[in-house]
Amino acid sequence: MILKNFVVFEGIDGAGTSTQINILKEKKEAERFFFTAEPTDSPTGKFLRTVLKGNVELDPRTSAYLFAADRAEHLWGKSGSNCGIEKKCSDGKIVISDRYFFSSLTYQSVTCGEELPRLLNSAFPLPQILFFFKISPEISLKRVDVRGEREIYEKIDFLQATEERYEKLMDEYESKNTGMKIVRLDASKSKEEVSAQIWQELSKLL
Repeated sequence: MILKNFVVFEGIDGAGTSTQINILKEKKEAERFFFTAEPTDSPTGKFLRTVLKGNVELDPRTSAYLFAADRAEHLWGKSGSNCGIEKKCSDGKIVISDRYFFSSLTYQSVTCGEELPRLLNSAFPLPQILFFFKISPEISLKRVDVRGEREIYEKIDFLQATEERYEKLMDEYESKNTGMKIVRLDASKSKEEVSAQIWQELSKLL
């Protein structure tokens, strides 16, 4: 199922998804959009952020369940200011999310295999547009290091494995003809070039 008015940004850490969302927030049309991210600011999402920082160590399977639970709140819940996006979409807002279940199908599959993340995320709707920020892990980690702090997944070997899974996942969904539009972005380009390509697609929704 496609969730109309739902747009997702995906890519490995340091790909520039947050930067592009901040650029969109400055546009005069920003009031038409609702910007959000995963993990959410729900109680589950806040706990997951402590896990990502390395403050709490969990079994990878537990993390997979928690990310899926937080995603359910993101779609349908009311426990955080960025939750309940399905209703926002139906009310006419264009919702743009920094990450969605594609992150679980790539990141979590590295740590606990593909079967569990696919099972846990099988019932979630697809976005209308998926922007895939393609970038080499070497470049992305240089960007991450500028901010001076790494999270638990921000290691070269892990991001290499994740980037490979992203590529395979994009190919898989393109072959399925689901109705979801996949836009591949060269995230190594300047933020202005990437922004122009994103806006070319998003302006069609307005």
